[in-house]
Amino acid sequence: MEQLSQAQGIEKLVQVVARLRDPVAGCPWDLKQTHQSLKPYMLEEAYEAVEAIDEAQATQNPATLKEELGDVLLQVVLHSQLAKDAGQFDFEAVCDTISEKLVRRHPHVFGEVEAHDADTVVTNWEAIKKAEKAQTQEDPESAVLQSVLHGVAKSQPALSRALDTSKKAVKVGFEWPSLESLWECVMSEYEEFRAEIHEIEESQTISAEQFEGLESEMGDIFFASVNLARHFKIDPEVALTKATAKFTKRFQAMERLIMDSAKPGQTLEAAMAELDFEAWDNLWRQAKAQVNQDI
Repeated sequence: MEQLSQAQGIEKLVQVVARLRDPVAGCPWDLKQTHQSLKPYMLEEAYEAVEAIDEAQATQNPATLKEELGDVLLQVVLHSQLAKDAGQFDFEAVCDTISEKLVRRHPHVFGEVEAHDADTVVTNWEAIKKAEKAQTQEDPESAVLQSVLHGVAKSQPALSRALDTSKKAVKVGFEWPSLESLWECVMSEYEEFRAEIHEIEESQTISAEQFEGLESEMGDIFFASVNLARHFKIDPEVALTKATAKFTKRFQAMERLIMDSAKPGQTLEAAMAELDFEAWDNLWRQAKAQVNQDI
C-alpha cells in the first residue's frame, strides 16, 4: 500500500488493477474476468461517457465526464492486465502502439506532408491505413481482393455499423448523384413498407413470410435514413440518442402532469389507464411546451 500511495496518475491505476488481478491477494471478481466477459462493460462505459459529454455541455459541469472517462480507461487497463497475465502485452505496449500509429498517420504534423484542412487529413489517414493493412497481409494478392467494406466492426450498434458501411461505399464512388435522388430513395422505402402493410391489412393475418418482408422493408428504411443523415454529416447514433432522451423528458413531464390531476391514492398506471387519445395528445402538448421552456 505504501508503494501505491506514492504512485500518481496512470501509474497508480495500473498498479491498482494489477493488485486486483493478483492471484493470491486479488479480487475474486476481477480474477474471474476474461476479455469476452468484459465486452458488455466496455460498451456500457463507452455509452455512459458519451452521455456524460452531453450532460457536461448542458450543465457546464465536467465532474460526471471526468468520472465516466475514468471508467472507460479502467476497461483499457483491465484488458491490458489480462493480456499481461497471459504473457501477451501490457498497458505500456498499448500506449506505445497507439502513439506510433498516431505519429505514422499524421505526417502533416510529424513529417513533411502538407494538409491544410480536415478533409485532406481524413483522406491521407485512410490511404496510410490501407497501406498498413496491405503490409500486414500474408498473401499479397489478398490485399487486392480485400473488400472495400473490410474493417467495419460487426459488433457495433446497428446504426453505427450502417453509417460506417455507407461511408466506405461512398468513398469509392457508390453515392446518390443528388440530395433529391437520395430523398426519393428514402421515400420509396416508406412506400414499399406501406405496400407490405396493405397486404397484411387485406388478409387480416400476418404470416412468417409477411413478417420477414416487413422486417426487411423496415431495415431498408433505417439504412436509407442513415444515408440521409450521413449526407448532412449527422451521426444517426447520436441523433437517435438525443431524440430518445428528449422523448424521455417529455414523457416524464406528462407523468408529473397526470399525477397532479390523479385521484387521491391512485397510482400512475391506474391514472394512465383512464386516458384516451385526445387526453394523451393534450398532455403531450403541455409536456412539450413545459420541457421546451425549461431548456
